[in-house]
Amino acid sequence: MNITLKVAAEPSAAALLLRPWHDGDIEALIEAYLDPVLRRWTRLPVESVEDAREWLELQRRGWETGERLGFAVHEDGSGTGEGRLAGNVAMKRTGAGRESAEVGYWTAAHARGRGVAPRALRALTGWAFDTFAGEGLERLDLLHQVDNPASCRVAEKTGYVFHRVLPAQPPFPRDGHLHVRRAGARV
Repeated sequence: MNITLKVAAEPSAAALLLRPWHDGDIEALIEAYLDPVLRRWTRLPVESVEDAREWLELQRRGWETGERLGFAVHEDGSGTGEGRLAGNVAMKRTGAGRESAEVGYWTAAHARGRGVAPRALRALTGWAFDTFAGEGLERLDLLHQVDNPASCRVAEKTGYVFHRVLPAQPPFPRDGHLHVRRAGARV
């Protein structure tokens, strides 16, 4: 997988580099998962090298099947290439030819509050619609629990319009929000 998405630097934000996860991300992944806030919103714990390898294997299999296309998000403050791990963005599909897919993301603690999640999600959204338009992709769904206002703000900033409240169902203990972004929608 030689896919790389680049997001230009802004006056107050470093450039971002999005690329598929690989084994060189193990230490940074474990470090990111030490954050209790991140662990609160994610379902799979990453506490050890073994956990990280399993998580990365899920990412690899996702790319092989096309069902989960996850990108490591790196900040590049120096402009010289890949920098510190800042987060994750992913698109989940249940098969080719579907008109919709789901997106998700998380941000490492050190990168929060600097626009990493919205900028990375915008890049993923544009890439997804460009790449899968020929397969009929017309809509991306973003889901988060109602008690996660930060995710709600990211959704709004990136043009994902609130659609409805979803009732709690395992593995999610609380009701959630469904936000939708349609192909061709302007932000």
